[in-house]
Amino acid sequence: MIRSLILTFCLALAAFAAPTGSDEFMDAEAAAKESGASFHWFPIQKTFILVTAKDTAKFAIGIPFVSHNSNVVDLKSSPKLENGHLWITKEDAYKLFPNLIPVSSSSATPSSSSVAPSSSSVASSSSIAVSSSAAAPVVATPAPVAVPVVAAPKNETAGTREVKTIVIDPGHGGKDTGAQGKKSNEKDIVLAIGKLLKKELEKEGFNVKMTRDKDVFIELGQRANLANQWDGDLFISLHCNAIDATAERKKQIKGYHVYVLRAPESEEDKAIARRENKVATLYGEKNAKEELSPIEWFKLEARLEKYKQNSYMFTEEMLKAMEGGKIRKQAGGVGGAGFMVLVGALMPAVLFEIGFISNLEDEAYMMTDAGQKDIAKRISKAVSTYKDAVHSYRETLGR
Repeated sequence: MIRSLILTFCLALAAFAAPTGSDEFMDAEAAAKESGASFHWFPIQKTFILVTAKDTAKFAIGIPFVSHNSNVVDLKSSPKLENGHLWITKEDAYKLFPNLIPVSSSSATPSSSSVAPSSSSVASSSSIAVSSSAAAPVVATPAPVAVPVVAAPKNETAGTREVKTIVIDPGHGGKDTGAQGKKSNEKDIVLAIGKLLKKELEKEGFNVKMTRDKDVFIELGQRANLANQWDGDLFISLHCNAIDATAERKKQIKGYHVYVLRAPESEEDKAIARRENKVATLYGEKNAKEELSPIEWFKLEARLEKYKQNSYMFTEEMLKAMEGGKIRKQAGGVGGAGFMVLVGALMPAVLFEIGFISNLEDEAYMMTDAGQKDIAKRISKAVSTYKDAVHSYRETLGR
């Protein structure tokens, strides 16, 4: 049945060749519709996904790579957006399905029924917030056929198993003070809240690890490595936001923000990520950079696909838990950018900007014992409700 569906898909692909100077290209959406495969176009990111019963391939316009079943594969030619249609080469299509009998090429041009991506197949990627009903953990995609079969690990991967180990990452530390307020340093506030959060989570029965539990400097790359060594189920990096502006502007800009690792969609998110990443370049970390290139993002997304949905799930629980607190959310309270501290974490992960240390009101609350305890309890509540959501989903799968 699976082989038949994939064969039908490739036969359909062969029937649609693009008029781009050769017969090597085919209309991806038209072929997918003809074969009954799933097709999704993301106009903001300029990416599209083809899904059959066995394979998932994510393409990006102008990028000579494809994310195939969570592995990055080189393409013969970059996908094109031309004349309102999305084109890929036949050779690349067949490479993604190596066990199929080769299908003869066709020089036929797309028929009049071949249309540009329809409104029903166009999905916006401008927001990461998801509803509770749609926030189900994503089960790891099967390995591609070309990869040798290996023994399954004893434990399920993070994001699909029960949530037990939480890794808390108080940002900055030691020689790196982080952002500075009028009376405090970021490194001290996040460490204090991190310790309180650890206690709250341990009361709930979680196994809790901290990348630092004292005033020491830990490189950004090492923080994710520690989380992986501890086989964490959730990575929470704690930070304080800040802006360099006039006193009046600092009074206006305040609030918390929860960030996930994804391509930024605003200059503000890019700026925040550059500020947090600057510590790596400032202190000479190997391969340090303040921003990821489009190709680096595309390669990274293949791995992030395993954990992205669960990161969004936890983000939603954070928004619920922080509701009604002293520090209110800034704008929508949710964002995404290339935070280097999250790049290497092989688990659901978020970076939580607790409040603006450059705002006197936020800073004062984050400095008080009562404020720190309240924030820690709210984060702990989000972790617990996230754990329950994952457990409920597993039960529906009979696990």
